[in-house]
Amino acid sequence: MEELSKPCLAEVIAVTRSYENGRVRALRGIDLRIEEGDFVAITGSSGSGKTTLLQMLGGLDTPDSGEVRFRGQALSAIRDLSSFRARKVGFVFQSFHLLATLTACENVQVPMVESPLPTKEREKRAIQLLDEVGLAERIHHRPSELSGGERQRVAIARSLANEPDLLLADEPTGNLDRESTSMVMELLTRIHRKNGMTLILVTHDPSAAAYAHRQVRMSDGLIDPNAPNPPAVTP
Repeated sequence: MEELSKPCLAEVIAVTRSYENGRVRALRGIDLRIEEGDFVAITGSSGSGKTTLLQMLGGLDTPDSGEVRFRGQALSAIRDLSSFRARKVGFVFQSFHLLATLTACENVQVPMVESPLPTKEREKRAIQLLDEVGLAERIHHRPSELSGGERQRVAIARSLANEPDLLLADEPTGNLDRESTSMVMELLTRIHRKNGMTLILVTHDPSAAAYAHRQVRMSDGLIDPNAPNPPAVTP
């Protein structure tokens, strides 16, 4: 019997994107389907278009042609993309993007500023999330007082603040040593399993990509249909 596919969470349809008046063709007609609960790694060399594709999925950029859909709705039809991103998408970046003057607990609360949660409830949720990423003892520390791996774990906790449906991680281990890379990837894998959250990882690191259930390799703005899809590692 043929296995039924899961519901589609996000879809990229014939998307193109160019920069510098068309001189740089970042995406050349991309088609990609992301199902509910997927863990997908988008791989490829620098300049292959993988980060541009991630930005399209998160509503951070718009295509020149084609369409990006979230649960069947075109992102181009959503009037307030900022609100969409705040409610539906969590972001983890290579450079952490933590606010230097805020503590770990306060940084995690930043996405909750416009939520209906009272201040005390925001703080309670932030502490809970930091505990889940193993930083219960570091909630009052500022980014300068944390290691690179700890900063990224704060960033991961922050990305979960509003319980997003989709988590987008752009080179989350790019600034980390091997030990911290393993810790962050095992953490992301546990979060994916526990929450049933859809996770898309952009990485050039094969050891990080190996945690994903599916790998999509990009080259020169296109998806390579013949790229191998090795089995995911089990942390």
